[in-house]
Amino acid sequence: MQQVMAESTARQSFNMLLLTVFAGVAVFLAAIGIYGLLSYTVQQRLQEIGIRMALGAGRGQMLALILGQGLRLAGIGIVLGLAAAFGLTRVLSSFLFGIKASDPLTFAVVAGVLALVAFLAAFVPAQRATRVDPIMALRNE
Repeated sequence: MQQVMAESTARQSFNMLLLTVFAGVAVFLAAIGIYGLLSYTVQQRLQEIGIRMALGAGRGQMLALILGQGLRLAGIGIVLGLAAAFGLTRVLSSFLFGIKASDPLTFAVVAGVLALVAFLAAFVPAQRATRVDPIMALRNE
């Protein structure tokens, strides 16, 4: 009976495997894109960061500023993505076995993973920017 069941769901299982691989690649590309964008914007604002630090802003304040801006954008994207995913649950319900299409745990885990990826992608450039000497940042053009 298990063999008959496996044969009858083989096509759907393969489709879900493909969707899982594509989703993993999409998350990886999104992380690279977020990191690249934040790294570029931090590099463009290096003189501003140097001026702020020369005028007395602490490293923690600058880290919070850069992280806050990056995570605000990521939060908006996560909310819009969850709304779109919830709207597409009827299309995806034909591929799912054993869970409901609007499973709150799945939505929470995906949102948490994307928030963690966004935090790490924002933290690395922010940490690097706070280590820059203000005088060197002001001399660079």
